[in-house]
Amino acid sequence: MSATKPFNIAIVGGGISGLTLAISLSKQNVPVTLYESASKFGEIGAGVGFGPNAVRAMALISPEIVEGFKRCVTHGDRDEDWFTVRIGDHRKAGPDGILKQKEKEGLKVGDRIFDIHYTNNDLAGGVHRAHFLDELLKLIPESVSRLGKRLVDITTAEDGSQDSVLHFADGTTAQHSAVVGCDGIKSRTREILLGADEGKAVFSGKYAYRGLIPMDKAKEMLGPEIARNSQMYMGYHGHLLTFPIEKGKTMNVVAFSSCETWTDPHWVVKTSKEQMLADFGTWGPMVSTIIGAMEKRDIWALFNHRPAKTYYGADRRICLLGDAAHATTPHQGAGAGMCIEDCYVLGRLIAEATSAQDLVKAFQVYDEVRRPRTQKLVETSREAGMLYEFELEGDDLEAIERNFKSRMTWIWDADLQQGLERALSIMTQ
Repeated sequence: MSATKPFNIAIVGGGISGLTLAISLSKQNVPVTLYESASKFGEIGAGVGFGPNAVRAMALISPEIVEGFKRCVTHGDRDEDWFTVRIGDHRKAGPDGILKQKEKEGLKVGDRIFDIHYTNNDLAGGVHRAHFLDELLKLIPESVSRLGKRLVDITTAEDGSQDSVLHFADGTTAQHSAVVGCDGIKSRTREILLGADEGKAVFSGKYAYRGLIPMDKAKEMLGPEIARNSQMYMGYHGHLLTFPIEKGKTMNVVAFSSCETWTDPHWVVKTSKEQMLADFGTWGPMVSTIIGAMEKRDIWALFNHRPAKTYYGADRRICLLGDAAHATTPHQGAGAGMCIEDCYVLGRLIAEATSAQDLVKAFQVYDEVRRPRTQKLVETSREAGMLYEFELEGDDLEAIERNFKSRMTWIWDADLQQGLERALSIMTQ
């Protein structure tokens, strides 16, 4: 077993990214302390998807993460399908209810148009965020965590070590060789590194209604085939997703709509059935039925980050990871997966360092190899949201199908080990 590293890392944020990085570093004998602002670990939101690339990254970090993922993951009846795509908006149909461009096939609103299959046979699927977080927590020692620690500032130590000093809202401080910010889309670490303006997320022009329907009720309304498998309903300036969660006990619903600005200081607000039905007033009976049955309705404003000029700072030894670096919209189901990829690469690069001084080189290489891929995701995810809502290719169903069927390959089929080998070769130059 290799010796414990002569430096230590502070991780800010105890979500999926922070815990995954802590597991990666702990397994490579890097001393780590994880600071979480809340009084207990927890994730907001219900379902989160992981593509084949993300599960491969989990396996490369630790097979135990994959075992935890398997205990949580929910699949439909067809493991190879990501989504079945349908048109939900009546405005795409003629007076006879037949979809324009699909007259020959006689397809109507709500009928299957095409399927998006995973591009390889690797494990993938959705989990309940909180359940997966619990699995990750089992893999780190309790002694690593510090709860109730809200970060206020990071300064450089005055003892000549060039260490980072974290300042918390409770008045305490902590000194570490370096800091990795895994503190999400509202990251304080990002603001400290990039400044308030560049650090803040911006509204994407989309918001989402989220709710749940018990699976037995969903099967009764929609039939087992539709309820138990992931569906996407496209339309003008909106789209709706349904997919099973909690091992098939619940159907998760996410209904997206568009607006120019978001002025409410809260990003998650309660809503009514009436408001939702009004937003989807031109849609077909299947979508109306789903919306009418949703329980626990919330609106989530969807924000993302503008491209950061860097993910690290040498002067205070700060590095950003996951949503703190590149928060994205959810339209390609790949944001959480990119966080896991980040943990794989940064964890290995930090483990290559032999001294605290090497950490800046590790951060620099991570920035060089990860920033282009992760920022491409933010941009292509925004485009995907437009595609599903007839804003990118218009309402041309053939163009939409061509675009959709080719747009996920670069995410799902990435050679992560080759990417790491490139990073390690740069590190040793």
